[in-house]
Amino acid sequence: MAEIDSKYTKYENYVNRELSWLEFDHRILEEARDKNLPLFERLKFLSITASNLDEFFMVRVASLKDMVHAGYSKPDLAGMKPEEQLKRIEEKTHELVALQYSTYNRSLLPALRQSGLRIVTRHEDLTKEEGEYADRYFRDNVYPVLTPMAVDSSRPFPLIYNKSLNIAALISEKEKDDQLDFAMVQVPGVLPRIVEIPGQGERVVILLEEIIERNMASLFVRHKVLVAHPFRIMRNADLSIDEDEAEDLLKEIEKQLKKRRWGEAIRLEIEENADKRLLKRLKKELAIHAGDIFSINGPLDLTFLMKMYGMKGFDHLKTPGYTPQPNPAFMNDDDIFTNIRKGDILLHHPYESFDPVVDFVKTAARDPRVLAIKQTLYRVSGNSPIVAALAEAADRGKQVFVLVELKARFDEENNINWAKMLEKAGCHVIYGLLGLKTHSKITLVVRREEDGIRRYVHLGTGNYNDSTAKLYTDCGILTCHPQIGEDATAVFNMMSGYSEPLQWNQLAVAPIWLRKRFLRMIARETDHARAGRRARIIAKVNSLCDRDIIAALYEASCAGVKIDLIVRGICCLKAGVPGLSENIGVRSIVGNFLEHIRIFYFENDEAPEVYMASADWMPRNLDRRVEIMFPILDETLREKAIHILEVQLADNMKAHVLQPDGSYVKPDKRGKAHVCAQETFCREAVEAVKRQRESEEPENKRVFIPVEKEE
Repeated sequence: MAEIDSKYTKYENYVNRELSWLEFDHRILEEARDKNLPLFERLKFLSITASNLDEFFMVRVASLKDMVHAGYSKPDLAGMKPEEQLKRIEEKTHELVALQYSTYNRSLLPALRQSGLRIVTRHEDLTKEEGEYADRYFRDNVYPVLTPMAVDSSRPFPLIYNKSLNIAALISEKEKDDQLDFAMVQVPGVLPRIVEIPGQGERVVILLEEIIERNMASLFVRHKVLVAHPFRIMRNADLSIDEDEAEDLLKEIEKQLKKRRWGEAIRLEIEENADKRLLKRLKKELAIHAGDIFSINGPLDLTFLMKMYGMKGFDHLKTPGYTPQPNPAFMNDDDIFTNIRKGDILLHHPYESFDPVVDFVKTAARDPRVLAIKQTLYRVSGNSPIVAALAEAADRGKQVFVLVELKARFDEENNINWAKMLEKAGCHVIYGLLGLKTHSKITLVVRREEDGIRRYVHLGTGNYNDSTAKLYTDCGILTCHPQIGEDATAVFNMMSGYSEPLQWNQLAVAPIWLRKRFLRMIARETDHARAGRRARIIAKVNSLCDRDIIAALYEASCAGVKIDLIVRGICCLKAGVPGLSENIGVRSIVGNFLEHIRIFYFENDEAPEVYMASADWMPRNLDRRVEIMFPILDETLREKAIHILEVQLADNMKAHVLQPDGSYVKPDKRGKAHVCAQETFCREAVEAVKRQRESEEPENKRVFIPVEKEE
């Protein structure tokens, strides 16, 4: 494999990863600003932008600050040093937050009021009757839970937890107006943040912090509350674990999780026009930089809008819910193993139900012929039926091996609990591999049958989470192909021991083999194009920020390879640049479901190859994680996978197309049929079930109406 020409790796050919991520949050915000969407869907998208921004600060901004503290000055692939990145991020995030609250105040609040829902933004705006209800609610439900904290010579500044919502105040003793003390109270997360005030006519809600602020005087008796303002801080939530020194990874992660609550403060949100004396005190105590302070014109932490989305009585302001459909391959009386033996089965979630994956593990747990079940778990639901089935299998005496990845960010605590439960049930549990995250999604079932041992395998692009499977778009295959079964065994042997196969039959596994495989296939298309043969690449990923992959795509583009990329989030590649990427198109789809599938198509001179994977085109996926790419071998299923790509490339409703200047624009729909990929897949799944049911309808149940001939 030839070395990539250095002209493709110059800094100016790349986009900074963090700034690209902020562009993605802008695209989500565009959905919140789209007046063609149902009103409550717009609330949901605005909530998502707030949640995303929280994680961005806790992880990405925190990581950059760590680099600066450590004196790290190496530029990124776009040539930006950490300090420069932080400066640009500061500018962009302040712009983003201003647009968030402009959308909330100027667009969404008036639209909600017109639709019969009034959000009280200031407690001073309550009517007399509404105020009386709010005060009773405070006395009966809120006051007993609160812990007011004053700061003086005997009481130090309190520990403020990450992401907690608080109200800070300046108070003075009634007879000592010249002496100001700092005080605060945490808004309790155990109580609903949205409080509905009963009445007739329009529905009225107020946020819990407004009720508390209204009643602050009752928390500090014999004092005057001079000012009070809500505030919220974000802390560094990146775990620092020395795995070589950690004798027990589970205990080490449990210890680090507690530290996450009081890591370095990296962002302060406070009510706009807050008292300068109060702000100065917070800034000093939290040791926070002025550029990391956000003055908020509205309620802090807009993630409460997701709770508002769940309010009853507003279904007419939401997109009608979709029920995942059964996969036609399972619409019969045969058990799941019989159906898999008929041929490979492609699953497309959430358009098709996740139930077959759950049923695969459940049936294996109870089937007396099943000898062993092996599975990787990265993120699972809070009440996972898959974990319950694995525990049942161990209880029934089967060999059960589970790799639970404890380092799955923000799911560490959940995964620790599952790991302990599975161990108690008798499963053999390991907690990931030293220095690597195990991000692959694979299940192996070993079954004794009449003709010998047979291996059944599920491989997927998404997690074994039955809850998010209704919200994330993912694909998976169920197969008993002997070569894939052999590779699956090798994967688990590699995880549980130190056994590495000399070669793979069908699977490609990171971190050792996958990068080279991708680069070889891109180079093959480049060679085909230079020789005048058919060459094309289509890739659907969540993120693209690997320099070697991007440089290889640039070279392929310059050789004449037509490249279409569907990249949901981060994209560090520049598209449509003459002499560099004029043959590369990039689009991002932001819809009702979170795009999560990874599909790769290589034309290969009219012998097309299609793969799916758990990996994105990112250094962490290719170099620091255990990932699996698997081929779609069945020709019919391959056509289905290609169809998924073609429909997404035709989308002109939810797609945003990357421009050479780095901006994203919606496609021009004038004179064209409107295509929404997600709606198309929903409709096709429903139609497939309908066709299957019609094909299975017994002849004697069909009604034939004879046509009378004219005499």
